Amino acid sequence: MNSPVKQSKWFFHPILIFIFSVGAVVLSLFLYIYWYVEVSAGLKNVIQKANLDPDHVLASQTWVVIMVLSILVGSILIGIFIIFVYNQKTLQLYRLQRNFINNFTHELKTPVTSLKLYLETFRKYEFSREDQLKYIGYMVQDADRMSDNINRIFNLAKVESKTYGGKFATEDLVGVVERFYKKSRHLFVNCHINIHRPSEGALLYLINISLFEVLLMNLFTNAVKYNESEIPQLDIYFERNNKALRIRFEDNGIGIPKSEIKKIFKKFYQIGRSGNMSAKGTGLGLYLVESIIRIHKGKVSAEPREGEKGSVFTVILPSKLSRTGMK
Repeated sequence: MNSPVKQSKWFFHPILIFIFSVGAVVLSLFLYIYWYVEVSAGLKNVIQKANLDPDHVLASQTWVVIMVLSILVGSILIGIFIIFVYNQKTLQLYRLQRNFINNFTHELKTPVTSLKLYLETFRKYEFSREDQLKYIGYMVQDADRMSDNINRIFNLAKVESKTYGGKFATEDLVGVVERFYKKSRHLFVNCHINIHRPSEGALLYLINISLFEVLLMNLFTNAVKYNESEIPQLDIYFERNNKALRIRFEDNGIGIPKSEIKKIFKKFYQIGRSGNMSAKGTGLGLYLVESIIRIHKGKVSAEPREGEKGSVFTVILPSKLSRTGMK
């Protein structure tokens, strides 16, 4: 009983409906022009036989009418095309949101199940202090994983509603990155993170500290999460010239396929299981990074690491920045 229903759904596909609608409008225009030309030709013959003045009978020129009609039909076609594109984007966003909900549910369910298992084990058996500390460490990791995912949702809501709070202040970006790493070092204990200080000293910039730390957390976490090396490594470089200030985050992870580079900053987007990468997380981390950079009047780019395995994310901030609009 289900097969005929599924087979009939293809007829209602948006692309087929769009093609049918455009074809119907074009055919209507063609038939109308054909009918108008035929009627005009017949009317001219009648005028000639009756020896009437064509200017009194044919007040409008045929091709003027056809041109106006073509413009109107063209406007209709453009409107149909815009509606079609909007509908396709809406469907794509719906699919991304559905995938996000499924992945986010999995990301929460997995650590909750793990925590429950450890707690039930503690309740049934007695362990030595060493084993207790080992399992407690696992539980803390699960709790951190849940907290990270929940914080991303909160941060997304704050960024999109512009209620992130805090003021923009001139800070030394090198110092901000160093303080963030010092404060979050416990999250990256098995990683090598190297912050390369620039030779020119302090790099002052107008930033929102709380937002910038969210950006750093996502870039640091991505470098570790998408990494199959024995020791994940992240190198951070600072460059400045007359036009821009660049912060490069180079990791030794599994890299990003070139075909995916333009998509990874979209909301809810996750690279699937094609190639070497598997879908992880919520698909919000890099979207938050780009959103925060836009708030700071800059941009972010990604590329494969040249000659080596890994990725390079570059945060680009304009050297000359007005304080206007950054409150």
